Amino acid sequence: MSRWLSLWCIVLLLLSGLCASAQVLRKDISVHDPVIIKQDSTYYIFCTGNGVAVWSSVDMLNWKREKPVFAQAPKWAVDSISGFKGYIWAPDISLHNGTYYLYYSVSVFGKNTSAIGVATNKTLNPDSPDFKWVDHGLVIQSRPGKTNWNAIDPNLVTDDKGAPYLIFGSFWGGIKMVKLNADRLSIAEHIDHLPTIASRKTNRENEANAIEAPFIFKKDKYYYLFASIDYCCKGPESNYKMIVGRSKNIKGPYLDKQGIDMNNGGGTAVLKPDSKWYGAGHNAVATFNGNDYLVFHGYDAHDNGKPKLRVLKVDWENGWPVVPD
Repeated sequence: MSRWLSLWCIVLLLLSGLCASAQVLRKDISVHDPVIIKQDSTYYIFCTGNGVAVWSSVDMLNWKREKPVFAQAPKWAVDSISGFKGYIWAPDISLHNGTYYLYYSVSVFGKNTSAIGVATNKTLNPDSPDFKWVDHGLVIQSRPGKTNWNAIDPNLVTDDKGAPYLIFGSFWGGIKMVKLNADRLSIAEHIDHLPTIASRKTNRENEANAIEAPFIFKKDKYYYLFASIDYCCKGPESNYKMIVGRSKNIKGPYLDKQGIDMNNGGGTAVLKPDSKWYGAGHNAVATFNGNDYLVFHGYDAHDNGKPKLRVLKVDWENGWPVVPD
């Protein structure tokens, strides 16, 4: 009897090991507002979640959940944003002079009671002795009744001379751009006159300016401004779409294929809803091994509109991004 009991215990241990492995690596992961970067042989996804959610992978197919960036909500954000308890939106990650810069959003849903903060790290490898996120606090803040823009959805981009700019925005006055100081931790311009580089605003009163999630990607001689239009976050009712325009100047104007300024409602479609996905949006673009990839979330039509990670290779035709099915 003891022999069979011992064998059964071994089987249970093996099965539990297999189950544990299945839980560690997952293909079909639920994320929102993802951005991607690679360090050494590992890819890292940063996305919306408590403390900023983090996933890692060696092949962009099988993902392991890592510890969040913040174990506790940043105190400055708790003090600045009423009701904020640690659920952080739409991060952006970049590498500059050996330091990783993570910009992140804190906000109240449906209001422009919002702010963008920044944290830095010497490495993204959690097993490294140098791994430590250092929060530098507030970069820029929007306030109801005082600013006509919404300080969320940050993306860092540099011009041809290496000057850093932060683009951001959701609804309200559209997509904004502000120059940063060389330390990338603070703004270098007065916020009263920030330029708008993309907007869906029309002459119809009380119509929401449904554009957000800007991301600028430099390819050859053009800066490509990607943005998401219409509505996220509604499950099966989501109708998120991705658009793009391009400019030779980082400050625009960004024109679509028809030459329409994105600041006047222009934008060439990149991805639209279909029978498999209710909507797709909030994208980033990254280059790995000579290939460009579009990273975003889609609302799965076969899983009750649950947001899922999608990574698709980008082709370029006549100077415009194309995403094959």
